[in-house]
Parts: sequence; structure tokens; C-alpha cells
Amino acid sequence: MADTIIIRVPDIGDFDGVEVIEVLVAPGAQVAREQSLITLESDKATMDVPSTHAGTVAEVHVEVGSKVAQGDPVVGLMPSAATDGPTPQEATEGPPSEEASATMAPEPDEQDGPDDGSTGDESTAGGKTGGGALERESPTESAAASPEASSMAVSPASPSPGRPTAPIDASPSVRRYARELAADLAQITGTGRKGRITREDVQTWVKKRLVKASDEMVFAGIAPIPEIDFSQYGPVEEVRLSKIKHVGAVNLHRAWLNVPHVTQHDEADVTELEAFRKCHSKRATEEGFKLTPLAFILKACAAALREYPDFNSSLRPSGEFIIRKYYYHIAIAVDTPQGLVVPVLRDVDKKMIWTLAQELAELGARARDRKLGPADMQGATFTVSNLGGLGGTDFTPIVNAPQVAILGVSRSQIKPQWRNDRFEPRQMLPLSLSYDHRVIDGAAGARFTRRVAQLLTDIRQLVL
Repeated sequence: MADTIIIRVPDIGDFDGVEVIEVLVAPGAQVAREQSLITLESDKATMDVPSTHAGTVAEVHVEVGSKVAQGDPVVGLMPSAATDGPTPQEATEGPPSEEASATMAPEPDEQDGPDDGSTGDESTAGGKTGGGALERESPTESAAASPEASSMAVSPASPSPGRPTAPIDASPSVRRYARELAADLAQITGTGRKGRITREDVQTWVKKRLVKASDEMVFAGIAPIPEIDFSQYGPVEEVRLSKIKHVGAVNLHRAWLNVPHVTQHDEADVTELEAFRKCHSKRATEEGFKLTPLAFILKACAAALREYPDFNSSLRPSGEFIIRKYYYHIAIAVDTPQGLVVPVLRDVDKKMIWTLAQELAELGARARDRKLGPADMQGATFTVSNLGGLGGTDFTPIVNAPQVAILGVSRSQIKPQWRNDRFEPRQMLPLSLSYDHRVIDGAAGARFTRRVAQLLTDIRQLVL
């Protein structure tokens, strides 16, 4: 297939071994340019890989569950005559990395080839890659290969007296690999042809044991919640969490255990801000986005972070130093059908309210359409979680470590406030600031929250 174009995984940041959760095309399918081919899911977000050309799918190089990295092949495409992308040679013969040049080699067939240590379709790049595979050692594999990891998680279980002794179908290289990781082949289910055990099967087994050991370490010293058979009380359904929710739960639990949280509550009088915002909302709608209160909140937070730099820092693991950051990238929590994602708006201090409102609309749409890339999720120094559209009065947001503070925003309400010797109806916005008490004390937390409230009460201060 001399004219076949290989569509590869684009730049996905520093991520390696990202899982394929959906394959959206099959051989013979007609695809348009920018049409999604596969869906990837990292620890923080999902994203689609689009086709760079229009044409017919000749071959698919990945499958659900494959692990891919930047540059890995996705599909082989026979381009249509009207394609306006790069030539097939440009699309398939980009300059290989030094590592790729040193390790790229044809893969022999495991079932039919010589049983001399070749690994066949057991690529550590995660899944079949057609004519060749780029051999990479993942961090998990490196950890598993160390004596500490082996003794911790993967010591083989002793065979029970009643366990069947069915023959194990694995090549000598896979058996040697399993011995290096102290993996029990008798406990591993093969996914190769005719049930043969592959290197990937061994890696999957080891990873599961490592995760189990890690969970046991996390909960060490804490009495576990007993497992209950709820079906005895009535109908039940077991639903698997999305990867984003599962990984998010682990991160939140780690932050809650490691960060001594304090939450400071306050209110901002946003009566004038809301009047100003509504005066300009029509123009924003005409330009295709909404001028929301969140744009003003972000700007006020950036100004307060400049005045109180400890809130824009991270604590060294040693606990002896903090790292103050003199850039102001603020993350916003976005609710999506797949779970909560936290994209980042960069250089908030340098942007006008109008620009922030436009970028908020774009980020929110990309998050809901699963178009966020890894770069959109990295580098935040502070986080805002806005529940104003849903309601509530106050809540306790969990610090997004290694940040040291997060601002929660609830729904504004009209309340009577004592002004000019009488009560007046004012629109009050609840603010909930959670912070790491190792870095920030209560007095600083109160000052920061009050400063944000002052800036929102009189937004003219933001231009000074």
C-alpha cells in the first residue's frame, strides 16, 4: 500500500501510555477530514484523535484497551483524490526520534515464528501496531521490575491442592519475563491467539497487583468500610465509574489525607457588578458567548493572588520551603457527562474581562465535547469551583494539590443589608475558600477572602 497514509497520535503533552477507550472506525469505512478516529482517556481528560485526511480506512492499528503515545500509528488511510493534506511520504516518514530509530524493528509472529525470545504481538507500547512496535519501558514496568516492588505486590501465590494443572501456553521469552517480575503464569488469563499469554497480559496482571498493594498502603491504619451485599434488601445495579471519576477520586482522597484543610466563608456584595454585567450581556450574546460572573471572579482572584503570593504557591515535599509562582494560571472545575474536569485559563492577570469570558465559553464547550488536550489541564496555580448555576449556600471544596488553595462559589441571593441607616436589598455572593493550613493561617485566609469580596463589590478596583 504505497499510497497509504498513516494517521498517528498527535502531540498529547508529556503523557505516555494513554488508553484507547473507543475505536470509532473500521477497515473499509469512509472518513472525512477532522472526523474522529479514536477516543483516548488519560488520568485527567478524554480526547478524540481526528483524521488529518479524507479517505478510506485500510487498516486499524489500535484496539480498545491499547496504550498509545505521541507518534504511534492509529489507522492506515487510502486518501481520496481531493485530499489537501501532506503527501503520504510526509505523513508517514516524519523524522523518527533517536530512541525510535534505535528500537524500531519488525515484529515476528509469536504463534508461527521461531520460539527464540521474540515477543510477537506483545508490544510494550500497548496493543498491535502492524509491521513494527516501539519498545518502551513504562514507569509501572520499571517499578514492578525492582526488588522492592516485586516483594511488595507480585510474589506468586502457592498453588492450592485443588487447583487444576492445565498446561500454560506462553513462549520462553514471556516465561522469562514473568519470572523477572515474579508473576504467576497460572493466575494469568491469556489474550493472545488460542489463549496464549503475552507480555501485555503479564504487565496487566502485575499492574493490578501493584494497584491493590498501593490501595492497601493508602488505607493502612484505617479500618476499611465493610463490604455489604445490598441485593439482600432489594434490586441493585453495579455501574463502573468512568476513568476520570475513578482517578479523580484517588487524587481527591490523597489530597484530603495529606492536606490539613481549613475553609473560610465570606460574602461579596455583587449588586453593582450584576447591573454592569447585564448591561453588556446583550453584546456578548451577539458575539456568540455569555458574559458570566465567573469572568469577573477569575479577574478578582488573580488580583488577590498578586497581593497575597503565598496563595499562589506550592509546598515542597520536605515541608521546609514553598515555591511562589509569579504567573497566574487559574483552573476552573467543569461538570461533564464523563465527570469533573479542570481545564486551565492562563495568564488571567494579563487578560481583560471580555477575553476571559470568551475563553471560558470555548473551554467549557471543548470540555463537554471531549476536545481538551493534556496541555489544557496542566500548570494551574489556583482553582475556582463555581456552583452558582446549581444553587447552594456554602460548601467545602477540596484543595487541588499541589496547589494550596481553592475558591468555591455558590449561588447569589438577594438579602437585606444595613446601609445608610436602613436595610437595603443587596445581591450577595457566597465565597468558600479552602486552603492548606501548613502554608496559610486563618488570618491570611480571612484577609484573602475579604479582598476577593471587596474587588467583586467594587470592580473599578480591578483597573487600578
